[in-house]
Amino acid sequence: MRFVRIPRLAGVFTVVLALALTGCGGSQDNDDGAPAKARAKTAADRVEPLATAAQPRLPATVESADGRRVKVTDVSRIVPLSGSLNEIVFTLGLGDRVVAKDITATFEQAADLPVVTRAHDVSAESVLSLRPTVILADSTTGPVEAIDQIRDAGIPLVVYEAAKGLADVSTRIEAVAETLGVPEAGDALVARTQERIEKVQADIPKPAAADRPRVAFLYVRGSASVYLLGGRDSGAASLLEAAGAVDAGKASGLDKDFTPITSEALAKAAPDAVLVMTKGLKSVGGVDGLVKIPGVAETPAGMDRRIVSIDDGVMLNYGPRTDQVLQSLVDQLYAKDGAQ
Repeated sequence: MRFVRIPRLAGVFTVVLALALTGCGGSQDNDDGAPAKARAKTAADRVEPLATAAQPRLPATVESADGRRVKVTDVSRIVPLSGSLNEIVFTLGLGDRVVAKDITATFEQAADLPVVTRAHDVSAESVLSLRPTVILADSTTGPVEAIDQIRDAGIPLVVYEAAKGLADVSTRIEAVAETLGVPEAGDALVARTQERIEKVQADIPKPAAADRPRVAFLYVRGSASVYLLGGRDSGAASLLEAAGAVDAGKASGLDKDFTPITSEALAKAAPDAVLVMTKGLKSVGGVDGLVKIPGVAETPAGMDRRIVSIDDGVMLNYGPRTDQVLQSLVDQLYAKDGAQ
């Protein structure tokens, strides 16, 4: 996670979520009360499991987001089909039971697991070959034929609504914990996560409404020629608003999740800063490449080359490491003269 600010030079995102989450940040510090800023300085590629190992109590019968009731009797071989679900399972202390991962689960503890899902597309054959006892999926996971094939094999599969904001953090953790028969661990993780988020929020600057920074979330993938401006449903609005900022895309009237970047759309959004994912920024050649995207250089953010960059794999997860994401956003957004 880094802040990139270079002196001004003269003249000078549902497919999005499927491609976006390709990096991770985290910590292995077991001091549950440690500030996010301090923990972010430790190994950023690790999640931090609860100190007390969870002991599943089964069976557990839960409501799946697709309207089914699913009975889970065995969690010895867990397959989470998204990076965020992998993160929650590991953080609950059940990582030793996980036998596969989504390509976006890049944190260290999951490094050696086989990949069975890419860009939310699951390989049913790969999943079934691992003899899973329970499968966790997001509502964006597909294709439908693959999900049906897994269910037809008799494997319990639970679907969760995709997280879109800070309000979803606790609900999502609790739902996964209930599925895996460790509701007490879920409660403990929710308490720890909320405490850490609140600590970050306590120190967030509170500018007057007229002075709140306007931040545009740009989803860019230069290698795929994807250049999108986030709107109301991009997933970034909750994070930006929690940091005391205004989501410039949402405020400019973009009601959809993403819209193609145009000079007109950026001019209307008029961002003071631009939020991008780290790998997306790299894919366009860094800040120099970003300001060459039509319309970016003419915005206040582009003229000041004020770019906030957060790791792909954690930015929109809204899970156990959201406090670190929020802390990084705040540190960068309110940094002076590029200071960290």
